[in-house]
Amino acid sequence: MKITFLGTGTSQGIPIIGSDHPVCKSNNPKDKRLRVSILIEWEDYAYVVDTGPDFRQQMLANPIKNLNGILFTHEHNDHIAGLDDVRPFYFRQGDISIYAHNRVLDALKRRFDYVFAVKNKYPGAPTLQENIIKDEPFQLKNKTVIPINVYHGKLQVYGFRIDDFAYITDAKTIPEKSMEQLKGVKYLVLNALRKEPHYTHLNVEEALEIVDILKPQKTYFTHISHHLGFHDEVQQELPQNVFLAYDNLQIDV
Repeated sequence: MKITFLGTGTSQGIPIIGSDHPVCKSNNPKDKRLRVSILIEWEDYAYVVDTGPDFRQQMLANPIKNLNGILFTHEHNDHIAGLDDVRPFYFRQGDISIYAHNRVLDALKRRFDYVFAVKNKYPGAPTLQENIIKDEPFQLKNKTVIPINVYHGKLQVYGFRIDDFAYITDAKTIPEKSMEQLKGVKYLVLNALRKEPHYTHLNVEEALEIVDILKPQKTYFTHISHHLGFHDEVQQELPQNVFLAYDNLQIDV
């Protein structure tokens, strides 16, 4: 599989509007972060995890011919706000499959009621095929996906494991059962917001503790705030097998 980091920033992205913070003024492209999302590709299949506000820009930067589906981690704005921009894919290929917790599907229907309308549907709206994620594996073509429960404060969020790759974002706590499901991963993507503690996100120290337990071959930190610091400086402080992800980074897993 090929993983493309479409965005690696937190909910406001980097730079933050109107900010004078040094990281927000950095000229290093790796310090400029769109809202968090990944593209997963294998054979002729392509799926994205989350459609944040920057989804259109991310698709222009990483063009794909077809989008087989979207997996949603949870319903916060920085993970769903770009859903309407799947329209070009819909116009070319027809209905698009989405996969989410039932609670998240309900939130999408409230936010994008015109997309899910049964009667008098707006003719330009895409049609989405709903798939409810439960706490059991499901199939994406010839791949098995294991949904991983994590908690963003008190909010349940899904991470996903496919083969030896796992993607966890917006986590503060990972239950014991979920840690068991993550055992043996070789490539782990994990949120690490900043160095200081945060009440709904892992900080770097907490994320490294999880890495130390799971011992993947490589870990990539994402959902990064400007408060973490400059990309190149922070990277030098991390263990040899832990990397700060950056927008448009591609890895083969």
